[in-house]
Amino acid sequence: MSQPAQPSAPALPTVPASRIDFSPEDRRWIAKRIEEVLATGQLTLGRWGSAFEERFAALCGAKHAIAVNSGTAALEIALRALGVAGRDVLVPANTFFATAAAVEHAGGRPVLMDTDPDSFGTAPEELLRRITPNTAGAIVVHIGGLVSRRMPELVAAARSRGLWLVEDAAHAHGSSLGGRAAGTFGIAGAFSFYPTKVMTSGEGGMLVTDDDRIAEEARILRDQGKASFHVNAHTRLGYNWRMSEPHAIIGHRHLERLPAMLAARQRIAALYDAGLADLASLTPLRVPEGGVGNFYKYVAVLRERVDRKALKERLRRDHGVSLSGEVYEEPLQRQPVFAHLATAPLPASEDVCARHVCLPVFASMTEEQAHQVIDALKRTLG
Repeated sequence: MSQPAQPSAPALPTVPASRIDFSPEDRRWIAKRIEEVLATGQLTLGRWGSAFEERFAALCGAKHAIAVNSGTAALEIALRALGVAGRDVLVPANTFFATAAAVEHAGGRPVLMDTDPDSFGTAPEELLRRITPNTAGAIVVHIGGLVSRRMPELVAAARSRGLWLVEDAAHAHGSSLGGRAAGTFGIAGAFSFYPTKVMTSGEGGMLVTDDDRIAEEARILRDQGKASFHVNAHTRLGYNWRMSEPHAIIGHRHLERLPAMLAARQRIAALYDAGLADLASLTPLRVPEGGVGNFYKYVAVLRERVDRKALKERLRRDHGVSLSGEVYEEPLQRQPVFAHLATAPLPASEDVCARHVCLPVFASMTEEQAHQVIDALKRTLG
């Protein structure tokens, strides 16, 4: 005789690793303005792109902001304007493919720098150690939206050797140090609006700079190298790096909401800071004194010998918590396409890539969800 079916345990509410947030009001606002630009027929390099640029420049405190179709494009444009062809460019090993790819696409040669475990960025001593007579400049990356406390030293180190500094600020919208916005410490900064970022335009990027020549070059290069949008005379070997008006409208709306979205992320991070303070197996990256973090990622380093894969599986299976993919699971020299860059040991990069996790954080995350993550980590790692 069969046994009666037992009632199943209630399903745990799942805490996703991340989420893109557009409220119903946002969606109505965006749809109305996209309908307007569809009616006008001006779908690129129009008034919404200009408005987005103006507002983003104001956010950063930069003289110029040039909207393009990706953060990768923003980086490559800056590097082309700086003339890296045939020269070495110092690049962190702990970064996304695009940072080094932009150098190669611009005709330069990436030279990898090891990671500063304090910030997951670059230490000034490492930058100085990698310089050769063929070095044109360096790219620094604000991993997870964290501006290193040593950023002013990096700027000074580069300047002392006659090098420029470009910021890959793809993660760092609204982050700052000492009242200075990410993207404005170097000669140029590149931001991404890919859908995973703290704000998005669907696809897109922004180059910010105070340098008039770089800004002029960027506007020419993004539009197929044309001297003017209205004149079919190509003065540079540019590319189609334009941002469309619909993308600019989406970005403009999210930029309006950015302060509130950042405040929401910062509240979740504060709960994590307090709730996980006594968990010895997990050490969060800290925003330095005088800094503001946007918490694109809440990054924490696991104690040695903690099995990251097993931890993530237990959190998902037993507690309904999804950890996002690591910021970067492998350093650049482990990427097959960049194996040729592995010319020197990079032990810190190998270590930080192997031992960190990113806790769930997004603008609509609730306190209950944050406490669920904290409880799950304590039960699993405590």
